Order: sequence, then structure tokens, then C-alpha cells
Amino acid sequence: MEDELEDRVLYQTYLSFMKIVSRFSSSVPFDTPVSYLWKMVRLYLLRSEVLVFTLGVIIFFMYLQTIELWSRTLLSRLSQAMSPISAVQRMKFMEGSEADKQSWELKGEASAAYAIKGRRMHMEDRFIINENINNTGISLFAIFDGHGGEFAANYAKDHLIQNLFNKIVELNAFKDGKLIATPKETADESKKDEGKEKDAAVERKTSFKKSASTAEDTSKKEITDPQLLAQLSKARPITREVRPTTTPIKTVVVPLTSYMDKGKINYGKLLTDEVLAADRLLVEAAKRSMNVAGTTALIAIMEGNHLTVANVGDSRGVMCDSRGNAIPVSFDHKPQQVREQKRIEAAGGYIAFNGVWRVAGILATSRAMGDYPLKDKRFVIADPDILTFNLNDHKPMFVILASDGLWDLFSNEEAIKFIKERLDEPDYGAKSLTLQAYYRGSADNITVIIINFVNNQISSASISQ
Repeated sequence: MEDELEDRVLYQTYLSFMKIVSRFSSSVPFDTPVSYLWKMVRLYLLRSEVLVFTLGVIIFFMYLQTIELWSRTLLSRLSQAMSPISAVQRMKFMEGSEADKQSWELKGEASAAYAIKGRRMHMEDRFIINENINNTGISLFAIFDGHGGEFAANYAKDHLIQNLFNKIVELNAFKDGKLIATPKETADESKKDEGKEKDAAVERKTSFKKSASTAEDTSKKEITDPQLLAQLSKARPITREVRPTTTPIKTVVVPLTSYMDKGKINYGKLLTDEVLAADRLLVEAAKRSMNVAGTTALIAIMEGNHLTVANVGDSRGVMCDSRGNAIPVSFDHKPQQVREQKRIEAAGGYIAFNGVWRVAGILATSRAMGDYPLKDKRFVIADPDILTFNLNDHKPMFVILASDGLWDLFSNEEAIKFIKERLDEPDYGAKSLTLQAYYRGSADNITVIIINFVNNQISSASISQ
């Protein structure tokens, strides 16, 4: 009996102790906010609709990030993977093209260029400085900003510039009476003047297809000047080695007279025909090698006091006049521009915002050479805009030509102001401007060409990258 009473006392004591502990733990102050917070989480944040919405937002941002990464790197990797050359050949090519270099510079008599690979894995920019071509008094400058690989920029630098070089030499000789059109050319021109529809249609159809080598073009013309023969035999303005191409060069003869206007060379027509011809052959070559690369093209030709600028894409040129004003010499081709958007949509395409506005969500410029997957349906075209300037009207101090790696960080006015303060540097400020764009955070290749008019005239011997 005593044992049973003793057990009951112990049991009651245990129950009393547990009740006291339970009341104490439930009344602890720091536990109340935690319990309240957990209750709110269960009531509001863990509801099914909230979880589904949050998951959707996460997936959307992951999609944007994936598209941005693909557009910047995958095209380059695809072009390299699909290239017909072997891995050993590719390594040899990379060694030959100085792929380990980080910067390139070039100095002429009155112009200078500076380019850096920057934060990109590969250098896809190419540039040309060619002052006083074969002592003709004509100068040629160009920038090609490649994307998706180097193939398109190399092709444009090799073939397009070489064709322009050859044609400029021929047209200058023809203008001076040193090159005589053949009877075939004269007959073709006469038929054109007579207005025969058949010949005119054929001429229009083939005029944009022309791409020529010096030997093939000059073999169809009578050259009467011995000095010109010597010049054409050694004409080769390109000194930097690039990947060899096996693309056959097709030649369609266009009468030289079609590029003459009142005794002067029509550089606008010349640039348009040559850019379109080079683009057509570039697309054919790219299809054969499954290379999806493309490139912008910014080309300036200067003769006397006249400047002609052809632009395809979003590289840009700007002139500083005698009063320090910034005068654009080209305008970017962006998908969100009303004119470009209407053209793309009329062709059945669309633009989408993936970091920036892009054609079909891929390409950030609406015009380019190459890019054959977008070129076949004319979502992207290579038609250049042509602007001409009489330098006597502006009396420029200098002209800046640059790839969009600069213009992503500088406005026209900022770049003009920056160079004005550094025009007395050995390279007229080209290096300083390029590096400043890099320090500001440019993630692209950067190429800058400065043409100085202050104390110099473009009259040096031929120079090229």
C-alpha cells in the first residue's frame, strides 16, 4: 500500500514538472516571432500559386541568360567545329595569325589605327589603312567587325578590299586616259544608251555580282601606260596573312564607263556594287563550309576634298569640323529602327529583346555581310548606306572610324572631345581612346582609326594592316 502511494506521488510530481516546463517553453519571448514568421510563410509564401509564379520567373531569367550566352559564344564555336580544316591545321593557322596577340597598331602619314582583343576570347575585328593608293591621290580606310568567328571579316578584308584596290587603280587610269575601254565594252555601253530592255536587264542583274582579281579584269582591257602595268603587277595592299580560302572568284565584267559621272569616279556606285558582289560570294563560300560568321563593313574613300563613306552594320564614323562639332559620317543599322524593323517584318522575320534588340533574337545588327542563315530569307541584308561629303564645306580637324566596341561606351560628342585633347599624340589619340573604352568596361573587340587633317594631307605611300 505504501509502495502504491509512493508511486502515485512520484507520478503526480512528474506531471507537475512537465506542465511547468511546457508553460515555460511556450512563454519564451524569442520563440514567438519565429512561430509567427513560420505561420506567415505557410499562409502566404508556400501557397501553390505563389510557388508556380516564382518558378516561372526563375525559368524566364534563366532563358534570357542562356540566349545571351548562346548568341555571343555558340556561333563562334559552331563555325570552328564545322570548319573543314583539321585541328592541327587550325593550330598552325592560329600561330600564323598571331592569335596570342592582344593589340594591333598601325601608323600612316596622316592616319593611325589601334585595335585590341579586349575581353573577348578571339580578335574578330579587321582594319585597313591605305593612303595614296599607287600614287593616285586616293586613300582607302576600312573596319570590319566580325561576329560568329573570323571567317567573314577575313574574307571581306581579303577579297572586297583587293577588288576595290584594283578597280580604283583601273578607274583612275581610265579617267586619265591611260586605260582604254575595249570595243566590247564600248558596244555594251552603246546598247545601254540605246535603251534596249534586254541588255539593260542583264546589266542590272549582273552588275552587283562582280568580284574580280587584277589579272582577270585587266586581261580584257587595253593598257597603254607602262607604269600602270608595273603597278598592277605588284598591286597587293594586304600584308597580314589570313586563313587561305579555296572559294573560286567569279568575274563578270562591268564597263568602266558605268562608274564615271561627268569625268569623275562615282564611288558610291562602286562601293555598293563591290560590297554586294563580295557578300554574294561570301555567302556561297560560307554555305560550302557551313560557316555562320558575319561582319559589319565601314569603308571610307577619300579623293581630293571629297569623302565617300559606305556603311553596313553598326560600326560608325564621325567627323570633327573646324568648330569642334561632331558630324556623323555613317549611321548604325539596328533592328529596332523603324525602317529596319518594317523591312525585317515584311520579309517574314521578327526582332526580340535579348539583352539588346536582335534580329530573330540572334543578331544585334540588321545589316551585315555573311550570316547566311539570316541572309537567305533577307532578314539581314548587306546593302550599304552611302554618304558623301565635301571637305571644303566642313574643314574637318579629324575623322574617327571605329567598331561598336567603342560606341557602346562613347557617344559621338564624347569621342570627338576626347580626341581633340589628344590629337598631338603620336597616333593622334587612337590608342588612348581605344584603351579608355576598355577601361570603361567594353566587353567587345575595339578598333579605332583616326584620320588627321590638321597639319597633314593624305599623301603617303600605300600602307595596310
